[in-house]
Amino acid sequence: MAWMGCVELPSQFMENFCWEWEVLQGMTHHVDTGEPLPRTLYERMLAAKNFQSGLQTMRQIEFSLFDMELHCSVPTLLDPLHLLARIRAEVAVVKPPVWHRFPHSFSHIFAGGYAAGYYSYKWAEVLSADAYALFEESGVFNPEIGRRFQNEILAQGSSRPALDSFIAFRGRPPQLDALLRHQGMVPPPA
Repeated sequence: MAWMGCVELPSQFMENFCWEWEVLQGMTHHVDTGEPLPRTLYERMLAAKNFQSGLQTMRQIEFSLFDMELHCSVPTLLDPLHLLARIRAEVAVVKPPVWHRFPHSFSHIFAGGYAAGYYSYKWAEVLSADAYALFEESGVFNPEIGRRFQNEILAQGSSRPALDSFIAFRGRPPQLDALLRHQGMVPPPA
């Protein structure tokens, strides 16, 4: 499953630039007036993006646990709806009604090539946010950091594990704090 981090990391990483004020100033304007995006609207967009991000994170953890346990358990002992109910009892913040049949439409883990790998989306978010944090620390338009990202992440692709590429780029193992900050769950450093 190491390839999944390689697939998801670059796309999720690039999304960070779309939330950067300096980037948006250069690529947004009103279609009729040409006026730039107002800073107040940008701030409201950020607040909307981060609204209930903790709840969304817990939901993704629920999906990941369900996927992993479903694909790693002994099939004859498994009732998917009971498994999901047990996982929800442990982690769900908002529990759906008992008649809800979410597993019946969770095709991503059956037909999308992500069996026992749904967690890779959240893992790629961790890698992406922490990789982007280096740009935040050094300037988002820093060409040296950009070349390093290109050489250590993009050019490597799945020729080596995503974690090895990340460490080669960042110089250390990934840390969770950048993701929590990007999702508005912890304040930025002072």
